[in-house]
Amino acid sequence: MRPMDEQFTRTPFYGVPRMTAFLRRKDYEVNPKRIRRLMRLMGIEAIYPRRRLSKPCQEHTIYPYLLKGLAIDRPDLVWCSDITYVRLLHGFVYLVAIMDWFSRYVLAWALSTTLDASFCVHALKMAMALGKPVSFNTDQGPQFTSADFTTPLKDAGIGISMDGRGRVLDNTFDGRDFR
Repeated sequence: MRPMDEQFTRTPFYGVPRMTAFLRRKDYEVNPKRIRRLMRLMGIEAIYPRRRLSKPCQEHTIYPYLLKGLAIDRPDLVWCSDITYVRLLHGFVYLVAIMDWFSRYVLAWALSTTLDASFCVHALKMAMALGKPVSFNTDQGPQFTSADFTTPLKDAGIGISMDGRGRVLDNTFDGRDFR
């Protein structure tokens, strides 16, 4: 358990398969079942981005998708935003980017170690200092459906558009309609 603890301190993203391989390279005779049992006993588990992090809150408003069939033929017609994670040596951070759909230029971005809405609102305010679009498109994540994020858009008279649930192709740039 001592080498497991030392390795986990260095690489907290090691799960059962990697920890098993590491210990085997150190000439320990272990199997994945034993490593899983010991990791549970020690109260450690791999740190990695979990699935289903963007669950919408019941009190947040979901807006319809407004861009179906819309020809995006000039800058500042539609802006979009999304969140991804960036893997670092000892974990990861979340990155939100706000982009103009026509030029594909990143207008603003922000990093955070948590998925709260504040870093998205910060990026939105930075982008809106440059101008404003006719429509703003996002997914239905709780950061984008929160009042903190949608209120500045509504106050500026910007149309709010949200991708359908599970519609990964709504943010494509080639102009094809996949519905």
